[in-house]
Amino acid sequence: MEKKVHNNKRYGLVGKDIAYSFSRSYFAEKFQKEDISDCTYENFDLESIEDIQTILNSENLNGLNVTIPYKEAIIPYVDQLSEDAKIIGAVNTVRILADGSTEGHNTDTYGFRAALLRQWNKHADKALILGTGGASKAVCYVLEQMNIEPLFVSRNPQAGQISYEQIDASLMESHKLIINCTPIGTHPKIDQAPQIPYDLINSGHFLFDLIYNPEETLFLAEGKKKGATLQNGYFMLEQQAEKSWNIWNHFPI
Repeated sequence: MEKKVHNNKRYGLVGKDIAYSFSRSYFAEKFQKEDISDCTYENFDLESIEDIQTILNSENLNGLNVTIPYKEAIIPYVDQLSEDAKIIGAVNTVRILADGSTEGHNTDTYGFRAALLRQWNKHADKALILGTGGASKAVCYVLEQMNIEPLFVSRNPQAGQISYEQIDASLMESHKLIINCTPIGTHPKIDQAPQIPYDLINSGHFLFDLIYNPEETLFLAEGKKKGATLQNGYFMLEQQAEKSWNIWNHFPI
């Protein structure tokens, strides 16, 4: 079988402390499985977002994924934004065009929606979003499109947000969907979980954790004890990765 050649295209992930990278292993496996040669995917572990300009100017670079903590910080370095990325205020995919200009996209929205709908049974019309980073904004965007009212929970709440200490029995009863958008519980700190009242979870709740490593976080394990519907972040990452690939290669999106 003749291999698909893509002219020495380089792709990569921009983030900080990303040695664990799902993306690098995912795309390495994809390239092998689909017989795509002359494509590479690498990690760009940056101490500061200011270092991004060197990466963007590097030879044969065709696309980037962006992860914590740079999904919002990268915006000033991108020439134009997709409508979704503009509304959300976060970018997790960058396409480098032939003329060297850059487009910022957000594929977290696509990935989150696809993952949520796998088991969604109209569990809730209100949701708690734990964390306020770039991924949480994409989650909020999708929920609003689905007519699910989001409420952000933060350690340092701003206007319209609440603190973890404010989550009471009434809120737990009215907000049956709970999404962890924080990195709390990620390997190797698997003995940690967001500080919510787990004793108030029941079988009517849907707990979604954007974390994929470990497969079952403490957050999800506590929900399982109560019979809640569970979803981790692996399928979401697969979906957003494929969406990124389509954007980079001008496939229908």
